[in-house]
Amino acid sequence: MTTRKTKDSLGYIEIPADKLWGAVTQRSLENFRIGNHPIPEEIIYALAQIKAAAARVNAKKKRITNDEAEYIIRVCDEIQEGKLDDHFPLSVWQTGSGTHTNMNINEVIANRAEQLKTGKISGEYSFIHPNDHVNKSQSSNDVIPTAIHMSLYMLTENKLLPALNALQKQLEKRSLDFKSIYKTGRTHMMDAVPLSMGQEFSAFTRQIESGKQHLQMSIKSLLELAIGATAIGTGLNAPEGFSETMCAQLSESTGHPFRPAQNKFEALSSKSAVLKTQHALSLIATDLFKIANDIRLMGSGPRTGLREIDLPAMEPGSSIMPGKVNPTQIEALQMACTRIISHDTGSSIANMNGHFQLNVFMPLLAANSLESIHLLSDIAESFQRSYISTLMPVRENLSANLQKSLMLVTSLTPVIGYEKAAEIAHHAHQHGISLKKAAISLNYLDSKTFDELTNPENMV
Repeated sequence: MTTRKTKDSLGYIEIPADKLWGAVTQRSLENFRIGNHPIPEEIIYALAQIKAAAARVNAKKKRITNDEAEYIIRVCDEIQEGKLDDHFPLSVWQTGSGTHTNMNINEVIANRAEQLKTGKISGEYSFIHPNDHVNKSQSSNDVIPTAIHMSLYMLTENKLLPALNALQKQLEKRSLDFKSIYKTGRTHMMDAVPLSMGQEFSAFTRQIESGKQHLQMSIKSLLELAIGATAIGTGLNAPEGFSETMCAQLSESTGHPFRPAQNKFEALSSKSAVLKTQHALSLIATDLFKIANDIRLMGSGPRTGLREIDLPAMEPGSSIMPGKVNPTQIEALQMACTRIISHDTGSSIANMNGHFQLNVFMPLLAANSLESIHLLSDIAESFQRSYISTLMPVRENLSANLQKSLMLVTSLTPVIGYEKAAEIAHHAHQHGISLKKAAISLNYLDSKTFDELTNPENMV
């Protein structure tokens, strides 16, 4: 492998000649050979937006030249277009401040800018320096949390919320489709009074709507950016007004209303806004898990279960049992939900680990929440497309189960009282006869009155 030499404050180090990173990145690669979890690309693209905005602001404030800014911005555009993805190799498992990733992008920008200008990389940063130009007026300590907030907010807006909206609309449609289909309700996994399948699906609809509203409230905190705080919140080495100007630049480039953090010290030492978002993601995951459980049980069978609905047959379900079909979409969804919920615990621990002026678990926080957003988006889209939109009620089973339910007796209590109604239910169950036969044999009701009182349409 051909290498080139470059140096940092610790001295010279060999780097693959075809890579644009520098010494800090190479040292991180060699010192943190842990796992297989690269820094999410959303963080890299957000960092490119931050570096481009900083170049514009620093040029306006005469802290770098217009030529230097132009080349920095040009490379940042390449990064956001995905042209330099191979040059961001670092792991989540690195310094908790994310400094290595901040320096990774600083080094790539500096080396690529020199390459664009001169056709080669000297290894001495003869044109643009990672720290003195690309990182001007910044610190890893304010850049990384800014990138985390931006990436979480934009991914939620662009991917997750549209997926949840589609799922909510599909559930609402099925609720209307099923409004006149009556079935046995269940509490404690036991028979209860009737409801319509439309009412059952209306609960699912509201769960998603409520979770979405909670998420929308939570991500508002992500609009506050730490940029301008520099190392510990004082803004040392950043020009006056840098935070405000940077947020204005980032708002213009992204179309989102980012603003300076109310308290820069809190923005560096605490990651409560990120944790609040993760909590909302976990809440939605628990709701999806519950909805999927209900649909799994309703679709159980097909001969010896409830089979109140027919689930779509998407692939063979067994390597030994011919013709078996399983609720695979639900199982995948619930495993993903479990992963998301586990991230809530990890992120809670991570948020505790702010020591004095800096949280030092930021890469983990970012990776957890970004993966949670991707998973939630994907399972919501897959669930609504593959299951919710295609499942069908099995009317004959719904009707038969409803007619067998002893809890229809509840509608008799206003007329004959609780004790007599309970006697009818016990008599029917003990003798294996219908409620109607039990009521008539006990001389509590005639046939016509029983039918009027136990009409499911009137009961729901």
